[in-house]
Amino acid sequence: MSLLTVGSVAFDAIETPFGKTDKIIGGAGTYIALSSSFFKKNQNIVSVVGGDFPQEMLDLLSSKGVDLNGLQIKKDEKTFFWSGKYHNDMNTRDTLITELNVLENFDPIIPAEYQGAEYLMLGNLSPQVQRAVIERLTERPKLIAMDTMNFWMDIALDELKKTMALVDVLIINDEEARQLSGESSLVKASKVIRAFGPKYLIIKKGEHGALLFHEEKVFFAPALPLEEVFDPTGAGDTFAGGFMGFLASTDDISFENMKRAIIAGSALASFCVEKFGTQRLEEINQQDLDNRIQEFVALSNFEMVYQAN
Repeated sequence: MSLLTVGSVAFDAIETPFGKTDKIIGGAGTYIALSSSFFKKNQNIVSVVGGDFPQEMLDLLSSKGVDLNGLQIKKDEKTFFWSGKYHNDMNTRDTLITELNVLENFDPIIPAEYQGAEYLMLGNLSPQVQRAVIERLTERPKLIAMDTMNFWMDIALDELKKTMALVDVLIINDEEARQLSGESSLVKASKVIRAFGPKYLIIKKGEHGALLFHEEKVFFAPALPLEEVFDPTGAGDTFAGGFMGFLASTDDISFENMKRAIIAGSALASFCVEKFGTQRLEEINQQDLDNRIQEFVALSNFEMVYQAN
């Protein structure tokens, strides 16, 4: 089933307690596409880059089965750039530089051959741009998922709510869920947020796993204990890409299959954090992923026999 991703293809510069980088490849769209390619070999992306974006990265995406006809290349402009520094806990960070460049006036153009997409993943962009994509599709996809962040909750909450009303799955972290709902309890937060429109809510908790809410059902997926986390940048987008890639490849949007998709996304995200940027996603193969998924299964697979007195 066809998968369409809309998100930034960008440059990052990152500093963590383990080191720092100069400009490297980043962007939500990049991580989502690379991650979902492990399950979905043919997919489409809508994004924009400047003339400074390296051809070798475009070639890599193409080699992974990502169609780039929806990627606008503005030769005389620069690609979006973000720089950040992570604190010692690796859960908080400071933004040092944000240069919107080509993203400032990004107008998502949907090629005719992308119409009819059955799965749509909206990476973290302004809610107006996300909504424009949905409105420009001639047929509503079977499943629409979106990511967002507290920045849009701060400056464009009304627009965000309009967009959330159009999607099926919202993917955010626990801090964002509490801000969006005004509730400290994530169970209460999930009810408030799903009342805005999304039937499914995924709340990421970083090193503490992820929660999936739907109606009265709740699923918790653990995070794999890792000896070292070098760079959390892109882990959430990698998770989303694995989640949507798995759903698109199986063409099953039942709650039970979403549980499997969350494990798939979690497994890929656990690779992402092991090195800076997209490096680890570029290195691993299908067998590496299959083995990692089995590690996740083993985390919560147990038998219990007891007799009550």
